[in-house]
Amino acid sequence: MNVRTIRMAKADEHEAITQCVRAAYSPYIERIGKEPAPMLADYPSLIERRVVYVLTDETEILGVLVMMPQEQAMFVENIAIYPHYQGQGLGRTLMAFVEQHALERNLQEISLYTNELMTENLRFYQQLGFVETDRYLQDGYRRVFLRKKLA
Repeated sequence: MNVRTIRMAKADEHEAITQCVRAAYSPYIERIGKEPAPMLADYPSLIERRVVYVLTDETEILGVLVMMPQEQAMFVENIAIYPHYQGQGLGRTLMAFVEQHALERNLQEISLYTNELMTENLRFYQQLGFVETDRYLQDGYRRVFLRKKLA
């Protein structure tokens, strides 16, 4: 069995990261009528800022996480899992990683948003204890903002 690890993304992985994000978010294009925002992100720049993490096994990237501390919260900008690895708990693994890093930095909560038409994501985050705090149009996307208070 391959060992899975989460680590900081490397500069030469930006194409593999982009491919993972595109694969994860492509099913939503038709639903929302355009490419979801994570598909448009500048991953080389985000990697340079040291805010991109990858979930890998010994051979490939399985998932991508973009997170950054903001005031009292760890902000999750993006979580993407390759479709053929979805349903295996990898999203939960990445969210546990976020929570661990937030607590290590004495942050009080985790914040994120998702598109209101990505109803599977809304259910997933609510199952993890996130509470909706707002909904509005931002950057041309109908977003749902969520927060989770940490102990």
